Amino acid sequence: MDTFSTVATETSLQKVIESLQNNGMTAEIVETKEDAKKRVLAMVPQGAEVMTMSSITLQEIGIVDAINTSSDYDSVRNKLTKMDRKTQSREMQKLGAAPEWAVGSVHAVTEDGKIFIASNTGSQLPAYVYGSGHVIWVVGGQKIVKDEEEAKRRIYEYILPKESVRLRKQYNLPDTVHSNVSKLLMVHKEITPDRIHIIFVKEPLGF
Repeated sequence: MDTFSTVATETSLQKVIESLQNNGMTAEIVETKEDAKKRVLAMVPQGAEVMTMSSITLQEIGIVDAINTSSDYDSVRNKLTKMDRKTQSREMQKLGAAPEWAVGSVHAVTEDGKIFIASNTGSQLPAYVYGSGHVIWVVGGQKIVKDEEEAKRRIYEYILPKESVRLRKQYNLPDTVHSNVSKLLMVHKEITPDRIHIIFVKEPLGF
């Protein structure tokens, strides 16, 4: 379990970047979460439509506030918070599924360049898979794993219990409540050049 919280070495990160590039994705390494925040803001053009996906990593680096409280961006999340889910659920689904830019994180990256993202609702997955023209994932350096089997172990054995605790604390729920992996996405290749970009941080971020 301790290996799932240990930041990968520079050599390991460079190997993963090479694998991702072979799979049609671009990637880079930054030193700190502050560097990651600056890099994201440098990549997203001012005035662009942006959706910040639910992510502890994004909260930790300060991107959620930087984008959603700024007039420099067209925040999809701000639009969604003003809509009524009872009467506008279909419009909300469409809006969240295809923002111009999607910024989020992932749960595991294998040495051969596969990305794993677990979700309870699946709300962030359409944008990642196809809907968004540009996807940026900020990934803590502890999320590198050997292969698909280890990626799933990381999700089910390491992340899921932590997410259940977080959920109960945030919403003051009883200990009997647990989070779920209702959907599990694996991104193996990207055929659209420069669509997906991963920023690895040499610090542990998120779960």
